[in-house]
Amino acid sequence: MTHEGYMRLAIEAARSVPSRPFGTVIIRQARGECVAVGANRSDENPILHGEIDAINRCAAAHPGIDWSELVLYTTAEPCSMCLSAIAWAGIPVVYYGTSIPYLQRMGWKQIDMRAEEMARRTPFRAICVVGGVLESDCNALFEAAMSG
Repeated sequence: MTHEGYMRLAIEAARSVPSRPFGTVIIRQARGECVAVGANRSDENPILHGEIDAINRCAAAHPGIDWSELVLYTTAEPCSMCLSAIAWAGIPVVYYGTSIPYLQRMGWKQIDMRAEEMARRTPFRAICVVGGVLESDCNALFEAAMSG
């Protein structure tokens, strides 16, 4: 599957919570296997962002997994809390669709720190952060949430 295909899985996860369309999938890169899916559940717990939900689900379903073999796809650029969780988990690559500046311009509450900067400031992990995967499709999710 391609980057776009994996991001489409994250978009499907995001559609489960249309008012907060932050969806995430974690992929075991070598096998192309989806090992966890997460969505924003901050109505249940304020820290259950899509990335945190997916990491928790992955840890529960795959004890002892080699996190360094995983890649995370998420509909929006990870906030500083989520990028920190990604770093602590040891996931080395993150792909996202919508950027933090775009969300801010739309009126979404966002901490004003980019994921790439957080990754750079994490000296104990090398994390590659790549934005813009199916960006317009992801942007549309957030536009619909704001207008609905």
